[in-house]
Amino acid sequence: REREREREREEEKEKKKGVMKETRELLSAVEASAVDKQIDLLMNCKLLSEEDVEALCKKCKEILETEPNVSPVKCPVTIVGDVHGQYHDVMELFKIAGTAPTTNFLFLGDYVDRGYYSVETVQIVLALKVRYPKRVTIIRGNHESRQITQVYGFYDECLRKYGTASVWKMVTDLFDFLPLAAIVDNQLFCPHAGLSPGLNTISNIDQLSRFEEVPHEGPMCDLLWSDPDERPGWGISPRGAGYTFGQDVSEQFIHTNGLKFIMRAHQLVSDGYCWVHEGSVCTLFSAPNYCYRCGNLAAICEIDENLNCKFLQFEHAPPRGTGTEVKRMVPDYFL
Repeated sequence: REREREREREEEKEKKKGVMKETRELLSAVEASAVDKQIDLLMNCKLLSEEDVEALCKKCKEILETEPNVSPVKCPVTIVGDVHGQYHDVMELFKIAGTAPTTNFLFLGDYVDRGYYSVETVQIVLALKVRYPKRVTIIRGNHESRQITQVYGFYDECLRKYGTASVWKMVTDLFDFLPLAAIVDNQLFCPHAGLSPGLNTISNIDQLSRFEEVPHEGPMCDLLWSDPDERPGWGISPRGAGYTFGQDVSEQFIHTNGLKFIMRAHQLVSDGYCWVHEGSVCTLFSAPNYCYRCGNLAAICEIDENLNCKFLQFEHAPPRGTGTEVKRMVPDYFL
């Protein structure tokens, strides 16, 4: 047993050496140290200075602009759905899943809006991406948009916490660089929301021009707004953007692209995850007690080397004294 423990310790040391080597290829020692300090601050719910945010966004853009529209991800990986500025729940998520670099992450977007800590939440996600770019993958959600963030909270929060809109502008400019989807081991397709009638293959997505504000319509918009539906074929979305798509559409896309299934976020589900279309599509939602009132569970999904899924559910972890604790209830609608 002692020999086994010693071997495990040696393997862990080698793994850490490999992580450090990966990081050194992209960050200098000075840069890595600076980002480590930023992560320490953010893990304690402390804001970065405007200067630090500017430097972080600049470095993150350099990393993201080299990534394709559909970012390739290797197993094992832990997939995270919408978190919507619920910083304390993200900390709870890290307690359950571990954090980078020991855990590889794929975040499916919607880091901001609705919650009270969008600034801290998006900053910790960006800092982890910059520090461990090959261990952390981030994609764009429909809330990573200038227009949406001016309505649902992020813009106002930046004004309140910094006194100007500078940080909002830096971060929303960065949003234009985020990939539109990810693919895990070439078998698991992960957009924020769904499919598009204008995109039949993964290569179609890679041909899109993504470095812009999210359009009101078209394939890029669809990836960030569409929802699966019980009705077959394509339908008009009640959200006013994107489409609804049926099981026949999901199965055709999976067959055409040689996939196992689709994992997406974008919709509130009461248990944190929900399979639809007879196992073709899974919705993952990682903001428990959404909007501090919905009473839903959240979930994350661990994907192992064989593409097996393990869902870990967790409850809301409200900051002390906020009065956001509620009894669990099952909402009969999507937000």
